[in-house]
Amino acid sequence: MGESAPGLWVFAYGSLMWRPDFPFAEAHPARLDGWHRAFCIVSRHYRGTDERPGLVLGLDRGGSCHGRVFKVGAADADTVLHYLRRREQISGVYREAHVNVRLLSEPHRQETALTFLAERAHPSYVRGLSLRQQANILAAAAGKTGTNLHYLVSTLHELRSFGIREPELERILVTLGPVRARTQAGTARAMLSRKDFEDWPRKPVLRLADVKRFTFRAHLGA
Repeated sequence: MGESAPGLWVFAYGSLMWRPDFPFAEAHPARLDGWHRAFCIVSRHYRGTDERPGLVLGLDRGGSCHGRVFKVGAADADTVLHYLRRREQISGVYREAHVNVRLLSEPHRQETALTFLAERAHPSYVRGLSLRQQANILAAAAGKTGTNLHYLVSTLHELRSFGIREPELERILVTLGPVRARTQAGTARAMLSRKDFEDWPRKPVLRLADVKRFTFRAHLGA
């Protein structure tokens, strides 16, 4: 394992890869084993609204994930940590974790990095959506930081910039072609509404301990 000066390493796998918005001293393509990238988080803020929710990426169990790891200097570490919590923990849907990531440029070098894992117990976590369902949602949703489609395309573009192909995300993009065409032609309703989300199977009522845990995470960045 590589030796490095004190500071903070951050593993990014979604918009943090191409829009970190924090100071860093180094950036490297990296791989995390044991977790994979998936559109498993419902977004009602950054890439969707209450009326038309979107989807954003989370790290879910199993497989592996290529992304970008940033080295933050010791002088900026506390400020960056606070910023990341404010950005990522709006609803407490992510669980902070320190994971071992392998640098692609130095396969024998590993760093321990902060990242944000999907919390399966949170009501904003979803899984089992088909490619068509995901494409419908991404085609329709937009939020505070832009459209859901821009989020998908920007993520794929960033991955391709360091030679990584993500077949699952690319299949969603291919599926989006006919979805958007039908929407524009007015021959079918390709967009999901709030009611569509409400019709999904509901999560069990959260225990009080879970409510407190998610609220605590959301307050970390306050």
